[in-house]
Amino acid sequence: MKFQLTGREKSELFGEAIVTIIVMLLLNMSIFLIIDQLIDTNPGIENGIFQIKMSLSFGPQHIQFWSWGWAFNLLMLIGDAFVLYWRLIRRYRQMQLRHVIVELHYIASGHFDHRIPFTLSGQMQRVVESVNALVDSTITSLEEERAIERSKDELVTNVSHDIRTPLTSIIGYLGLIEDQQYQSKEDLLKYTHTAFLKSKQMKSLVDDLFEYTKVRQTDAKLETVQIDLNAMLEQLGASFELEASKKGMKITVNVGAAPLMFDADPEKLARVFNNLVSNALKYGHGGKNIHLSAKKVSNREVEVVVANDGEPIPQSDLRQIFERFYRVEGSRSKETGGTGLGLAIALGIVELHHGYIYASSDEQITKFIMHFPIKHSDTLKAPENVVQA
Repeated sequence: MKFQLTGREKSELFGEAIVTIIVMLLLNMSIFLIIDQLIDTNPGIENGIFQIKMSLSFGPQHIQFWSWGWAFNLLMLIGDAFVLYWRLIRRYRQMQLRHVIVELHYIASGHFDHRIPFTLSGQMQRVVESVNALVDSTITSLEEERAIERSKDELVTNVSHDIRTPLTSIIGYLGLIEDQQYQSKEDLLKYTHTAFLKSKQMKSLVDDLFEYTKVRQTDAKLETVQIDLNAMLEQLGASFELEASKKGMKITVNVGAAPLMFDADPEKLARVFNNLVSNALKYGHGGKNIHLSAKKVSNREVEVVVANDGEPIPQSDLRQIFERFYRVEGSRSKETGGTGLGLAIALGIVELHHGYIYASSDEQITKFIMHFPIKHSDTLKAPENVVQA
């Protein structure tokens, strides 16, 4: 809305105008009287002014000044008008600034949803826009800080939950052994074996948590080298071939014969592919095939796809599967063997490579699609139609 003065401020502005006019008129009269007295006491000046007046004429009718006083008063009135305008504008700007300061104090007192509502003219409007933009950025920063705090709290809660469950089992079984609450050597071996499995489960969680925190650090760096993506996927398929056959699944690698080179950290990239293939083996219930493929989609971009024909991921879960500790089965059970960090780690590593990852799923196939820049100095932006975390 347009800025408007209050009734009191209009009165102040009117009073300012009256005072300025009175002061200027008194000043004009004083100067006029001083000059008039000076002329009366000096015949030479008076004669010079008369000669100048007689030599000056204006317009086709040759109009002449009646006296020097008329010219003086006209000039003084023009000067007075400029002074009056300057004083009123200056006062008006001060009132606008006072309103801006009041609004700032109101916002600073905790009303962060408030913005300066009025529009001003000239440079003052830029001040208003800058203040509103500053408040918006401050609110955004506060919300991000709160989100980070909530995220940290959730991380601690989830880690505590996931560690406490196997730790309770370890303590329980070791307690039975400590109290000699076993009937035979077989019972003893069963207790120690269960404690060993739970210990491995805890180690897996700690390792994944450590990897997750590393890739999510703002100063995390990659050891990038030129790698052949086709050769890497061929090696990956061969390494999982035996495990896949035990589950009745087949791994197919579809890549070109020529090397597909791009900048990447091979160790971290292998972690991404291992996580995705491991997930396909664990959660691709009913599936018979895992497909790995790679291709160059432009002069600056490559695409990698890890797909399986197992049980589809519900559409409502596609946006959340890359969140840490999120599991599609909707529980914190470890029966499937997952920590819920694998896809979050994959997302972090892909983003470190300046690429993006997303998933699609239907009754026929589930795909995890990754795009990487060929040169690490480039950064890829996901299309708007891509469903991301």
